[in-house]
Amino acid sequence: MGRGKVELKRIENPTSRQVTFSKRRNGLLKKALELSILCDAEVALLIFSSSGKAFQFASHDIHRTIGRFRSERGLPESSDHQRSRSMEFWRTEIEELKRSIDILETRLKHLAGEDISMLGLKELKQVERQIKIGVERIRSKKRRIISEHSNLMKRKHRALQEENSRLQKRLHELHDSYVRSSTSGGENACNAYPWILQHGFNIN
Repeated sequence: MGRGKVELKRIENPTSRQVTFSKRRNGLLKKALELSILCDAEVALLIFSSSGKAFQFASHDIHRTIGRFRSERGLPESSDHQRSRSMEFWRTEIEELKRSIDILETRLKHLAGEDISMLGLKELKQVERQIKIGVERIRSKKRRIISEHSNLMKRKHRALQEENSRLQKRLHELHDSYVRSSTSGGENACNAYPWILQHGFNIN
């Protein structure tokens, strides 16, 4: 004889209701597990008892599955899920930055000749090559700075020579003007000669 058909309605007896809930809950969880394994399905199951107690099964990360469900249905992500994803993103970023910092600090120590006892011949040759490249770049930069400084000093020297030539020319002009004024006895002699003495120019 087969099992009789059970009428689907709320079980009034609390004890019977709890027993039935436990049995069927376990059966449902088992079926969800079997479905995920046999059919390679992504399954997420949430059960809340009448007392508010939660039970769950997830073949994958349950938050990802719920997010996928909401995306498939065109539903907006919950604020908690968005916060969780944001926190996970920044946690991953921080871990990645920490790893990058550790790698850079290790490289700097190697370039300074520190903590190289564990390096093999290949790693040591690589460090040596990096140091040689760095030294050559430093020397090239230093030569460029020295060359630029030398060119600047040459330009300043030429500018001073040109200024000196201009002043010498002006001085000779004033001297010639003074000589002409002295010869003619004009008033320019009285004005030009004291200016020359005041500025202390030597007439060659």
